[in-house]
Amino acid sequence: MKKKIMIETDVLIIGSGPGGGSAAALLAMYGVKTIMITQYNRTCRTPRAHITNQRAMEVLRDLDLESAVIEKATPQQIMGGIVFCSSLVGEEFGRIQGWGTHPLRKAEYDLASPTKICDLPQNLMEPILVNAAGRYGTTLRFNWKYLSLVQDDTGVTVDIKDQVSDTAYKIRAKYVIGADGANSKIAEDIGLPMEGKMGVAGCMNIVFKADLTRYVAYRPGGLFWVMQPGSDIGGIGLGLIRMVRPWYKWMGIWGYDINKPPPKLTDEKATEIVHNLIGDHTIPIKIDSTSLWSVNDMYAKKNTVGRVFCLGDAVHRHSPNNGLGSNTAIQDSYNLAWKLAYVLKGLATPTLLESYDEERSPIARQVVKRASQSISEYGQIFDALGLSMNKDAEHLIGNILKLKENDKIAADTREKLRQAIALKSYEFNTHGVELNQRYNSKAVVSDGTEEPEWKRDKELYYQASTRPGAKLPHVWLQQGGMKISSLDLCGKGKFTLLTGIGGEAWVVAAKEVTAQTGVDIQIFVIGPGRPIKDLYGDWAKQREIREAGCILVRPDGYICFRHSTSTAMGRELLLNAMGQILGKKSATND
Repeated sequence: MKKKIMIETDVLIIGSGPGGGSAAALLAMYGVKTIMITQYNRTCRTPRAHITNQRAMEVLRDLDLESAVIEKATPQQIMGGIVFCSSLVGEEFGRIQGWGTHPLRKAEYDLASPTKICDLPQNLMEPILVNAAGRYGTTLRFNWKYLSLVQDDTGVTVDIKDQVSDTAYKIRAKYVIGADGANSKIAEDIGLPMEGKMGVAGCMNIVFKADLTRYVAYRPGGLFWVMQPGSDIGGIGLGLIRMVRPWYKWMGIWGYDINKPPPKLTDEKATEIVHNLIGDHTIPIKIDSTSLWSVNDMYAKKNTVGRVFCLGDAVHRHSPNNGLGSNTAIQDSYNLAWKLAYVLKGLATPTLLESYDEERSPIARQVVKRASQSISEYGQIFDALGLSMNKDAEHLIGNILKLKENDKIAADTREKLRQAIALKSYEFNTHGVELNQRYNSKAVVSDGTEEPEWKRDKELYYQASTRPGAKLPHVWLQQGGMKISSLDLCGKGKFTLLTGIGGEAWVVAAKEVTAQTGVDIQIFVIGPGRPIKDLYGDWAKQREIREAGCILVRPDGYICFRHSTSTAMGRELLLNAMGQILGKKSATND
């Protein structure tokens, strides 16, 4: 390699996927000097991740990217159909209205967020994030390969190779973000402790083009799960035809035995697999790409060592079931980016960064466990059809035909199958898994209250709360005659204080705390005759405190402090809260 060149930056991000791209865009939006590198010469070119849930969309909304995503995404109402069948043209066993498209669930999704869940393949999402990062000011480098790193008390020195010019670089960064995927060399090099197992099952992705309109347009949806002989071997539970673009571009997913040599996936073999999944061998197929990959079941028990932070697939490695991967990566970045910005600007001490591990490592464990459980739950569909011990083609076809018979055994089988398919709501309608995340760390100031009792299944249903550690609930408010979400009052790298009529003391206190700490706190008074109006009365129902109390919201939309009433001690309480969160001296020690 040619002579080494030294480059300096505040933050170096390694990896340009959803986690790295969103981190780069956020940090640059916050005014942090950032470099993002990738060893590849392009962004992702295959669909891979695709479900974009409301929490991720809220991050994109804060980045002013929501409209760009919506423009390219398949909307919620089209992606919601989940079909279980013997092939696309064969027997259909049942359907689920997923991703909040059932009328009863859709209302709950609509009430929970100003954003909508949608389907945007990763090859379309990544350019949006990377381009935004560049527009905000991130320095982007393709074909730059990470080699190694060394940490010290003031920064991290990273060795990089430019694979085009064969030039060696050393990048001196104050902090490093490892967003380099499920085989993360960063995580390995810093010795992150891992729990679980890699390579628990083999999978193949076949991206293809075919006009399947006549088979799907009458039952629009994003996922068509196929039970055929061999569909329980490896893979993600069943065979799958996944909509990439309606109704001409698709991904076929099929498993293989990971304990045997990997199959040779030629275009001819890929076409055969796709034709079997469709059930019509006369359909013209054009194979775009094929790839083999392994299903993982592993998470990092710790995501940070010193000045190096890992996020995304580097710390939560799991199947695509539940669609949690890229969404969790984007939220990892949202949690970390503002904290890095505050530390680098001198507004917080490095102790704030400890809360990234405290808050996000439990989430990594949660999403890995949920995705793995979703795979295992496909076994109940096999059990319902009496296929646990015998899954050959003749037996499978025979049991499917028996579903149509008029006897008690057939009736019992139909009911078991109905229940087994209904159980898959835990994969396709887990609104609570997506939205109920709660933080418990030094960056959250407890108000002494207990977590409210969960009124319903907390995996299936979202339950809003203003208790510190919860995400600020979304309600529609009015500002200057325009409808605005409560979430839109927050973000852009700033803290936000919300109060109501009678809470003027909190307004004064927040201004004094801003002046004393240098931390800009946005202040909004909600009520008649004020700039923000609660015309629907929904904020009054959701705030869980008195009108004159206050709620303090972090830049990532999570509540970090609340007080139920007005008080003459507001300045001291806010100073102490900000002191704890930012690792600064409290008011009592000034």
